[in-house]
Amino acid sequence: MSVVLTLAAVTLVPGVLGYGRHVITGDSMAESLPRGSLVYERRVPTRELKVGDVITYTPPGGVGPRGPVTHRITWIGRRGDGTRAFRTRGDSNTHADPWQFVLERRTQAKVVMSLPLLGWPLAILAERWVRMLVIGVPAMLVALACAARFRPPE
Repeated sequence: MSVVLTLAAVTLVPGVLGYGRHVITGDSMAESLPRGSLVYERRVPTRELKVGDVITYTPPGGVGPRGPVTHRITWIGRRGDGTRAFRTRGDSNTHADPWQFVLERRTQAKVVMSLPLLGWPLAILAERWVRMLVIGVPAMLVALACAARFRPPE
């Protein structure tokens, strides 16, 4: 029971306090954020980001992986049109990501804390068949127990 309460606390409480959270599923940040880590992020003004910050963003279409990436900022500069641009690198990667990107929004998710390994239970629960087992089987047992005790009126 304490495991369930701990998992609920590390999942729900930060959300109430305004932190986003997700599970690290790759190895590109393994030196500082091993696979299975649960990371907490706070949205900060994009203008306050600095080299060394770890952010979660979606790489430009067609040049990087699909979906969000959590990497460390290694360079902040300006494009030819004066727009602020960024480059990142995973801590375990030998080279910076091959793309530059612009953050269009006024705020950006910045990693502020992580808990190694605690993301695994959440990642497992993201699988539909696991949720069915964890939720569906106990619900079915309760329904069967209720049905077994049911007696029609005489």
